[in-house]
Amino acid sequence: MLDYATLKIIWWLLVGVLLVGFAVMDGHDMGVGTLLPFVGRNDLERRVVLNTVGPHWEGNQVWFITGGGALFAAWPLVYAAAFSGFYWAMLVVLGALFLRPVGFDYRSKVQDSRWRSAWDWGLFVGGAVPPLIFGVAFGNLLQGVPFQFDNYLVSSYSGSFWQLLNPFALLAGVVSSAMITLHGAVYLAHRSQGLIQTRAVNAAMAAALVTVLAFVGAGVWLQSLAGYRISSVIDPGALVDPMSKTVVREVGAWMANYGRQPWLWLLPALGVLGPLLAVLLLRTDRTLSAFVCSSLALLGVIGTAGASMFPFIMPSSSLPAASLTVWDSVSSHLTLGIMFWVTLIFMPLILFYTSWAYRVMRGKVTAAYVKENEHGAY
Repeated sequence: MLDYATLKIIWWLLVGVLLVGFAVMDGHDMGVGTLLPFVGRNDLERRVVLNTVGPHWEGNQVWFITGGGALFAAWPLVYAAAFSGFYWAMLVVLGALFLRPVGFDYRSKVQDSRWRSAWDWGLFVGGAVPPLIFGVAFGNLLQGVPFQFDNYLVSSYSGSFWQLLNPFALLAGVVSSAMITLHGAVYLAHRSQGLIQTRAVNAAMAAALVTVLAFVGAGVWLQSLAGYRISSVIDPGALVDPMSKTVVREVGAWMANYGRQPWLWLLPALGVLGPLLAVLLLRTDRTLSAFVCSSLALLGVIGTAGASMFPFIMPSSSLPAASLTVWDSVSSHLTLGIMFWVTLIFMPLILFYTSWAYRVMRGKVTAAYVKENEHGAY
């Protein structure tokens, strides 16, 4: 079995892969949902938009469920502290997500314009709210979350829901929302044609501009924020004890990893260049290549946040020593080892099946297809 320190790093990477996978796979249908009321100007056009993601949106939920399960199993202290601190924010996300399956399944069952319009806006909420909240959560992580542990490692949170909505966190939410909207617009352009495709390309251009400007602005702002640094000696292979370290806060701490590992600058570079290349490729009708570039942009933005914070996962603003890191927030050696081998077996199967499903159900969705499948299509 791999040693404990190695498994801690591996699971930090695997959780990152699951986050990126969720953003890429579930992100594009959330982006399409966000654009639904705007790129579809009548009922038929909106049905075309819905059916571009219709065959896959349920399967894409696997990434969300797997990510939550991996967080619980690999980082139980992070799971406990995050879900208590972000409790109301998570309820808002779940409330928005509830609208998606109901909206997809019941939206076209009733021949009433008001009914269908209401569910269109419900699907908009289900697509737009989760990325915004997730971005706000990441913005708060970069600033530190007001939690601490008692002698029994029971976490307590001293903040409020409204404190989460601070200016930097809202800017991070704009980055997240814009990049998911871009991703959805690119996918919609790949699966549609005519006026819908034209509107999707225009939406992608606007979303790409907002993504780049907000991401660069957040990066500049981040350099003036007080980051976190471990000032004591760490034993990567030691048993879990989040209170055994010393942590200091200092301006510029989140940029230290880029000085030690210059190759990490590739991540923010992807976050800036990916959206711009995606738009350029869309303009030349190379929609699949544009989708790859928007996916790389997601990798760049999420990877930038992870690389900046490493080894921190959930810093504490009220008691810095209680900050959760890669080294002291994980499950046991045995648990991480078993999960690693299970992941090594099942992750390729999930990727293979997902690739096969997208290959089989590829192609453009047209108004003629929706009319021919009046009762079977969304």
